[in-house]
Amino acid sequence: MIPLTRLNGEQFVLNAQLIRTVEQTPDTVVRLTNGESVMVREHMNEIIDRVVEYERLLRGVVMQS
Repeated sequence: MIPLTRLNGEQFVLNAQLIRTVEQTPDTVVRLTNGESVMVREHMNEIIDRVVEYERLLRGVVMQS
């Protein structure tokens, strides 16, 4: 799960494994595997960094088990 912020300032967490694409148009649009889209305040590169860190965390937990 990664924390994100909607354009209205509402914070939420998103299951990073549901992300299909992220676009900077100029607002950041996150498109999900279920067809939904979410516009967020975070820049595309920040989302990528959060997803990479989340995946590292998952792999670390799996490898330690």
